Amino acid sequence: MSNILIIEDEAAIRRVLTKIISEENDAYHVEEAENGLIGLEKVMEKEYDLILCDIKMPKMDGVEVLEKLKKIESQVPIIMISGHGDLDTAVETMRLGAFDYISKPPDLNRLLTTVRNALMSNNLIVENTRLKKKVSKKYEMIGESDAILHIKTMIEKVASTDARVLVTGPNGTGKELVAHWLHEKSDRAKAPMIEVNCAAIPSELIESELFGHVKGSFTGANKDRAGKFEAANNGTIFLDEIGDMSLSAQAKVLRALQESRISRVGSDKDIKVNVRVVAATNKDLKKEIAEGRFREDLYHRLAVILIKVPALNDRRGDIPLLVNYFAKLLAGEQGLPVKGFSQKAIDLLKHYDWTGNIRELRNVVERLMILGDAEVSEEDVKLFASK
Repeated sequence: MSNILIIEDEAAIRRVLTKIISEENDAYHVEEAENGLIGLEKVMEKEYDLILCDIKMPKMDGVEVLEKLKKIESQVPIIMISGHGDLDTAVETMRLGAFDYISKPPDLNRLLTTVRNALMSNNLIVENTRLKKKVSKKYEMIGESDAILHIKTMIEKVASTDARVLVTGPNGTGKELVAHWLHEKSDRAKAPMIEVNCAAIPSELIESELFGHVKGSFTGANKDRAGKFEAANNGTIFLDEIGDMSLSAQAKVLRALQESRISRVGSDKDIKVNVRVVAATNKDLKKEIAEGRFREDLYHRLAVILIKVPALNDRRGDIPLLVNYFAKLLAGEQGLPVKGFSQKAIDLLKHYDWTGNIRELRNVVERLMILGDAEVSEEDVKLFASK
């Protein structure tokens, strides 16, 4: 059912529009408002898929109504209704965000085509929002412990800025989730987030991977190639396990942060980049600095904001939430039957030593979902999740 609101001060026009639209499709539910103030009140109380709004009205004209509607429901398409003398204003409303306009008296085919197109546009927006939420759910941060709530608060405060963030914590704790949430909640969310696992790239290739190279700069460089910093322009680059980066690559990253410029391997040409850097490591970088393996000046450039992700053993109270989350997630991803966990099973899992952190817990839940009974019991945990 598509909910449509008509804001029009002329009762005859309202009746005509309601009749035409309602008879076009049984799935169209049409409501009326006799002026802009009433229309705004209705929008505050209920969600609509489409709004038709007259331009010339008493108390509040259509342009003002449009501007207020865009602040309340920015994604809902709004079709403006214009009289003969309102055409210039109608065109101006398009600049203000109106979907389209129709003239009085309304042409039947033009009206219905515009309504269909507007609803189709709204459906696409809703679907895209749903898909975006689905993607975001992949990186959901589960937990209500003080440590996790503190991290969520930090993200809310920091995300909208361009401050560089260094995320620390043991392997498997979910440092990448923090990076993704920082990006998704930032003004750069529509631009790319590029991930680089510094530990997985051979030291001799890390500079090429980060900054690109020109043809012939080294054996195998058969053509010019852009690096990760260029790919992340206007977005975010996530340097995971930055503690494993070579000193020479660290020097180039430092220059990129200081000057917002990079140069490809084998080239002396500077390329300007606008990138937010989020880095992560499981190492004690201050110890690495003391032992000469990490640059102190780079550390201070990266660690404008420090976020420490706790080990699972330090947030055992979150284990029931995590088990339930992984059980539902795995059931959806792999078509497994949804299984509950008995309280004794949960209690036993809470007392395990989770050296592999969240990653290990997910693996154990998956094993129990496959091998355990319809309700995973304490005995199942002893049999299939033994350490």
